[in-house]
Amino acid sequence: MTLDIITDPALEGIKHGFFTRAGGASSGVFEGLNCGFGSSDQHDVVGINRARVATAMNVTPEMLLGVHQIHSAKVMIIGDEPHTSSEADGLVTDKPGVALSVLTADCQPVLFADAKAGVVGAAHAGWKGALGGVLEETVNAMEQLGAEKANISAVIGPSISQRNYEVGPEFAEAFLDSDAAYARFFANGNGDRMQFDLPGFGLFRLREAGIGEATWTRHCTYDDPDRFFSYRRSVHRREADYGRLIAAIGL
Repeated sequence: MTLDIITDPALEGIKHGFFTRAGGASSGVFEGLNCGFGSSDQHDVVGINRARVATAMNVTPEMLLGVHQIHSAKVMIIGDEPHTSSEADGLVTDKPGVALSVLTADCQPVLFADAKAGVVGAAHAGWKGALGGVLEETVNAMEQLGAEKANISAVIGPSISQRNYEVGPEFAEAFLDSDAAYARFFANGNGDRMQFDLPGFGLFRLREAGIGEATWTRHCTYDDPDRFFSYRRSVHRREADYGRLIAAIGL
């Protein structure tokens, strides 16, 4: 089976892709392209999957770079020594020959590019990272490498949609305590439950950051089990574990 790679016109001319679960070697609950070494999937099989992604991105497997994601606002700048296993949730570079990647399974994978300056970035933006500023910090790190906000395009890939993201009152309070205007990203659910618009919030924060273009591919990870892994869906199905999707970008 061939890989199924979602791309976006906003990043035209830049190597990038939001990879679905199609075309992988994993089986069971991980069936397909599970790229998460942090899962309980077989390590060598995940390595095969990641090698397929690296080939699609025209880099060696060693140059498919990622970080140990911790739901933070920390962003790493990848320079001449590209190998990294550090804790962070964003990466940026101006170096060709590497592909920056993030793993998700409902959280937002966000790919950034200033094609004119030759600077790219990738961020893992769950609710905590997005609220904490990982998207803005990725833009700031890109500017350190010579990017200009007006020339930066950012694309949010497959993420959990509002209708499938039920949260409790304490979750909403964390946002409203930060800014009462964030109430716009919540809809009433059953009882005291609310529905949170994660990609809508991500788009808002990106646009408020002043970049040139921000968009969402409008794919919901929860809704399409044949195409995407989803942490929340795995919990609802009482599955033992779940696969991780990968998104990648490079010069």
